Amino acid sequence: MFKLNGTIFMPPLLTLIGIPGLESMQFWIGIPFCAMYIIAIFGNSLLLVIIKTEHSLHEPMYLFLAMPGATDIVLSTCILSKMLGMFWFHIPEIHFEACLLQMWLIHTFQFIESGILLAMALDHYVAICDPLRHASIFTHRLLTQFGVGVTLRAALLAAPCLILIKCQLKFYKTTVVSRTYCEHMAIVKLAAEDVRINKICGLFVAFSILGVDIIFIIVSYICIFITVFNLPKEARLKAFDTCIAHICVFLAFYLLGFFSFFTHRFGFHIPSYFHILLSSLYLLVPPLLNPVVYGLKTKQIRD
Repeated sequence: MFKLNGTIFMPPLLTLIGIPGLESMQFWIGIPFCAMYIIAIFGNSLLLVIIKTEHSLHEPMYLFLAMPGATDIVLSTCILSKMLGMFWFHIPEIHFEACLLQMWLIHTFQFIESGILLAMALDHYVAICDPLRHASIFTHRLLTQFGVGVTLRAALLAAPCLILIKCQLKFYKTTVVSRTYCEHMAIVKLAAEDVRINKICGLFVAFSILGVDIIFIIVSYICIFITVFNLPKEARLKAFDTCIAHICVFLAFYLLGFFSFFTHRFGFHIPSYFHILLSSLYLLVPPLLNPVVYGLKTKQIRD
C-alpha cells in the first residue's frame, strides 16, 4: 500500500468496521439480521415457487409480484454475506474492486425495486381507472419490456458513480469504511480529493430514478383515489383492498429510504450507529415484508 503525504494511493483493500460504538454487540446484532435474511429468502423463494407452479397465476398482476421477490433475494444476499462474515467471523477486509462491485449491485437492485413499484402502481392505475383496457394493455410482452427496461435503466445509471470512483479518485485519507456494506457516499467520503462531481452524480442518479419514480407513483395514486371515491361503497372497498399491499410495500421502501438518505447527509447530530443501523434495516426490511404483505393480501396466492 503506497502512502504519500499522509494519504493512501489506490488502496487494494478496504476495512468495513460495521457499526461504530456497537462493536461489542455486533455478534448479537447479527442474529436478528440473519433471522430476517432467512425469513426473507424462504418467503420470497416460496412466493416464486407458488407463482411458477400455479398456472392460474401466470398473469401480469402476479408476475409483477415475482419480480420483487427475485430482486429481494439477490439484494439481501449481496448485503448479508459480507455483513455476517464481519460480525461473526471477524473478516472486515474487502478488496477495493469487490467493494465497488457490491456497491453497484446494491444500488442497481434498489433502483430495479423502485422501477417495479412504479410498474405495479401503473398496473393498479389502469386496472381501476380503465379496467376494460387492462388486459389489452398489460400483456406478457409489455411485462417483459418493463422488466428489461427497468433493469437496463438501473444498471446503466448506477454505473457512472462506480466509474467516477475507480477512475477519478486515486488518493484516500483512510481505508476504514464505517458501514456494514459498501455504499456510494461512504466510499466517496474516504477520498482525499475533490469529490463534488461524485456527490453531484450520486444526487442526480438518485433523483432521476427514485425521485422520478416516486412522483409518478404518487400521481398514479392520486388518480386512483379520485376514481375510487366516485365508486359505490362496495366497489370502493374492493379497490382499496387491491391497492393496500402495494401501498404498504411502497411506504416501507421509500420512507425508510428517504429517512436514511437525509439523516446520512444532514443529520449531523444523530449518532453514527443510528445512521448505520437504519441504512442496514432499509435494505433488509422490504425483502422481509414483501412476501408477507403480498402473500397475506393476495387471495389467489394465499389459497
